[in-house]
Amino acid sequence: QNYDVLEAIRSVPRHLFVDEALAHRAYEDTALPIGFGQTLSQPYVVARMSELVLETGKPNKVLELGSGSGYQTAVLTFLVGHLYAIERIKPLVKRARSTLRAMKVRNFNLRHGDGMEGLSSEAPFDVILGAAAPEKIPQVLLDQLAPGGQLIMPVGGKSQKLMRIRYEPTGFVEESLDIVHFVPMIRGVEH
Repeated sequence: QNYDVLEAIRSVPRHLFVDEALAHRAYEDTALPIGFGQTLSQPYVVARMSELVLETGKPNKVLELGSGSGYQTAVLTFLVGHLYAIERIKPLVKRARSTLRAMKVRNFNLRHGDGMEGLSSEAPFDVILGAAAPEKIPQVLLDQLAPGGQLIMPVGGKSQKLMRIRYEPTGFVEESLDIVHFVPMIRGVEH
């Protein structure tokens, strides 16, 4: 699985997902600004989250919340059956969509919408992956998990933890994984 993640990261040209002025920094292991107060996660974090997605095998149907520039989206398309992605900031949706199309990525569906709401029309999902941190996980997201599925996202305000919640036969099982720092998850959309 680690090999699959490394191969996916190697296959995605990260410089396409940042402004040209920052292209020279695209391969540093650091978060980079993508405009609108948003950031492109550092490669280590993208790899870590992608690894978690694959931990229970290759998921068929995945929902990504907060696709931003589309970098994690692109990496995930190499690892999952079909990816649904939501981004709340419309100019980022347009830019990500055109970058992903230029890469000839086909197994994704990117929508402009509110990640706090998830995507109930396409639920249930094997994995829901969040790239922004709510203060607490909205119940509506847990309701969109398939049995045996998992939700992976940062949670918290100033101090955040990467959380994994598994939908087990006995109910939801929470696991705290890493200390992380993501942009806050904000309700609503921007045009």
